[in-house]
Amino acid sequence: MESTVLEVKNFSAFYDRVAAVRNISMDFYTNRITAIMGPSGCGKSTFIRSINRMHELTPNAGVSGEILLDKVNIYSMSPILVRRKIGMVFQRPNPFPTMSIYENVTSGYRLNGIKLSKHERDSIVEDSLRKASLWDEVKDYLHRKGTFLSGGQQQRLCIARALAVKPEILLLDEPTSALDPKATNSIEKLIVELKQTVTVIIVTHNIAQAARVSDYTAFLFLGELIEYGLTDKMFTTPKDKRTEEYLTGKFG
Repeated sequence: MESTVLEVKNFSAFYDRVAAVRNISMDFYTNRITAIMGPSGCGKSTFIRSINRMHELTPNAGVSGEILLDKVNIYSMSPILVRRKIGMVFQRPNPFPTMSIYENVTSGYRLNGIKLSKHERDSIVEDSLRKASLWDEVKDYLHRKGTFLSGGQQQRLCIARALAVKPEILLLDEPTSALDPKATNSIEKLIVELKQTVTVIIVTHNIAQAARVSDYTAFLFLGELIEYGLTDKMFTTPKDKRTEEYLTGKFG
């Protein structure tokens, strides 16, 4: 039996009262990778932005239903705590441009006013960069700006920054869409390694990527959850005709 870390119950997300995501119910499992795929504009990004309460930062945004993290509704928790427990990495690598690699990794603590000793900071930086498969490449340049790194390295720095505060869940919103094939390959390998320590939810429009990295896949279409289950099963014997048509490239 899989253990559940996140439960979504009858969840909808709105912009100006228009639903972008409608009545989704699904569970996410501990130390598993779940891909959320579907054509552009189907609500994927809105859905995962809701999971760490970024959606509500948009003017006139609203939600209904529940999202439970370890049985507690995230909407009854402080948004800052939610974002520490549920980290997020975006489409385009976005290291803080004025900060060094070292400062980027520890920024979550600084921004939350958490004081650490130098020894604690050093240890977190090394551990997070190792988890992001970046330590060996940058250990001699920790006090240079993060922006001097290549695109793929910058994205791994953003992953290290998210991992530094020890989240339970890592959300990745199209994390390789701005990267070349070589960098994409290294990020995909990293994602598979990360599930040993964190639960991963990845939004991707890349069907082959979902097949390569995920244990479970959810297919969204026009804001609704059409199908959800084990990736191998869905890719070989989809239950819904729309899933089959999406997977075979008839639309999307």
